[in-house]
Amino acid sequence: MKEKNELLLHIYKDAEMGAYTTSKLLEDLKKKDNKIKKALEDTLKDYQKFASIAKEYLEKDNAEIKENGAFSKMMAKMGINKEVEADNSDAAMADMLIKGISMGSIEMTKKIKAYEKEVTKDELNFAKSFLKFQEKTIEIYKDYL
Repeated sequence: MKEKNELLLHIYKDAEMGAYTTSKLLEDLKKKDNKIKKALEDTLKDYQKFASIAKEYLEKDNAEIKENGAFSKMMAKMGINKEVEADNSDAAMADMLIKGISMGSIEMTKKIKAYEKEVTKDELNFAKSFLKFQEKTIEIYKDYL
């Protein structure tokens, strides 16, 4: 039971943080003329969808849902602000996003391998679909480099 929750909690926290940082980036780019905004809006919707589904799985299992901490959100927000101030070009934003999502996909791959025998087929497919979303999103942002 615990292993299954570890995988789902990882997806929830990763998707929730992805939604948070994407919305902060969109906020920072609001008055700027970036072509990447539409892709960001699509990414935000997908992160929100994955966070919601993961939360439903966890609630169905009566699992403790740990939110991302205020400190990590504050640090992420500061990092985004710093990057946008330094260079808010689409290429720079895409580079930042690709690096962040790549780290997430590496962790997701490790979690899938670690817990694939402990979770249901449905949950494993959900985890794999989240990983595919991350990989697809990286490819989308490469077009902006």
